[in-house]
Order: sequence, then structure tokens, then C-alpha cells
Amino acid sequence: MAVSPLQEIHDERLSERGVRLWLKRDDLIDAHITGNKWRKLKYNLAAATESGHDTLLTFGGAYSNHIRAVAAAGHRFGFATVGVIRGEERLPLNPSLAYAADQGMRLTYLDRGTYRRKTDAQVVDTLKREWGDFYLIPEGGSNALAVRGCAELPHEIDLDFDLICCPSGTGGTLAGIAAGLAPGQRALGFSVLKGGEFLNEDVADLQIQAFGRPSGNWAVQTGFHFGGFAKKPPELTAFIGDFFDRHALILEWIYVAKMMYGIFALAESGAIEPGTRCVAVITGPPGPEQALDAPGRAGSPGELVGRR
Repeated sequence: MAVSPLQEIHDERLSERGVRLWLKRDDLIDAHITGNKWRKLKYNLAAATESGHDTLLTFGGAYSNHIRAVAAAGHRFGFATVGVIRGEERLPLNPSLAYAADQGMRLTYLDRGTYRRKTDAQVVDTLKREWGDFYLIPEGGSNALAVRGCAELPHEIDLDFDLICCPSGTGGTLAGIAAGLAPGQRALGFSVLKGGEFLNEDVADLQIQAFGRPSGNWAVQTGFHFGGFAKKPPELTAFIGDFFDRHALILEWIYVAKMMYGIFALAESGAIEPGTRCVAVITGPPGPEQALDAPGRAGSPGELVGRR
């Protein structure tokens, strides 16, 4: 798999505050198994093969990039795949689930109450009776093997940087990136979930599972969730459009745009200090259902600092 490129962003909103920003374009790793999904799946696919499994089962929402990636990986590497989707079936399938089905993934659904208990032994046993023996990949792909895959990312960066940022949903990408940093470097995860304080414990637990101890060189920023997962208020839409006007790059809105907004806001407030050399990990591309939002500048990133 190719190493994703590094791209410097020139933006006066950062340069005026003495901050330099590079994008680690993991969205360009692969056309179908993109970004942090490939890194998370790499060693899980190897483990599934070594353990003799021919079926992958995983969990996700109806618009999950993880579901898409597992379906694509199964199709490419010869695994049968099962996607356990949160909520009720809705037809016709949305573009994400239609793509997964086209890749050969069999879809099944759990009501939201049962889905919250998806890791319980009783629920997993029921799935095994229905789908046979399978290699289970957790929602979002985050486990110890995923963390080891993500830990390889910093070693690809031929740049002396101070801070690396990533969006965070389950914490696996942050846990891995932080574990792969050199002394003096730090990682900052931007929670896309309301109430994301739980990530502090989850990231530490993932590092313990993968490496035996937490690295202590990371933090979670919980102030830029924009109301919760998959929420997109006007100020985020305006930021996405403005960023496209300036840099000709459409930001994936559920994860990446929230992180990017947060970086600009923290630079504006001085929380990211002058002189910082920052890398932002673009963990995935816009989804197939994402149309470019109308450009606009209805709010500046600084307006959110201290408000959420």
C-alpha cells in the first residue's frame, strides 16, 4: 500500500499566528479502503487469515465509512463480509450501504437497544448462530491490532513537526498515532461525539492493550463536536465551503471538517502556540452522498472557542 502524501496548506489565518500546517492525505491511500480504515484493517486482516477465518463481521451505522471499507477489503482479499447495521432496514439502500452490498457484504440490522449491547456474549452468540464462525472487527475498527497499524503513520512523515491532529470517534487512530511519535511530539484528537470525554479512558485502554502502557503524549479536544455525531450546523457548512474556496479540497464533514475547524479555532485563540508545526491527518474522503456545500463565511472558527 502506498504511503500517503504530505501537503502544506498556506492560509493567512494560520500564518498570521505563526502556525504552519501540513495535511497527511490518508484519504489518498486507496480508492476504496481509505485512510485510517486501511491502517486499522491491515493487521486485523492478517490475523483473520492466520486464524483460518474466511468471514469478517463488523458493526456500523447506515453511513459508516468503516462498513464500506470492510466490504471493500473483503471483496479484494477474498473474505465473505457481514455488516451489522444500527437501526431498521430502509430501502432503497443509501449510497454507502449500496456500495457495501455491491462489494458482496451481507447486511443485517439490530434495533438500537440491542445494538448498544452488541459486544455482549449473548448478542455475539446469536450472530454466530445466524452467520457461522467469523472474525469480529469492532465498530470503527478500533482494537489493539488497529492501534498497531495506526502507530506506523508518524514514521511516514519526513518532517520535524510538533503536533499531530486527528478526528476521533472510537479513539483507535489517536491511540496509535500517539504511540508512534518521537520524544517531544504530541497528538491531539478532536472528538466528533458529544460527551467525548470517555475517549480519554478508551485511548489509554487501547494503548495498554496494544503496547502495555499509555504513552501520555496526547490529549482529546471535546469542544468541536458541533452538537454531536453527524450534526452539521450552518457554521460548519460555511467553513467547509470557505475551505474549498481557499484550497480546492472538499472536507469530509462528519470527522475531518470538525478537526480542521478546531485547528483553525485553536490557532486563532493561541491555544496552538505561535511557532507550532502541525500535521492534520485527513482520515478519509467525502462520502458518496456528500455534495459540496455552498461556500459561505457565516462564522469564523474563533467564534466557537469556549462556546461548546
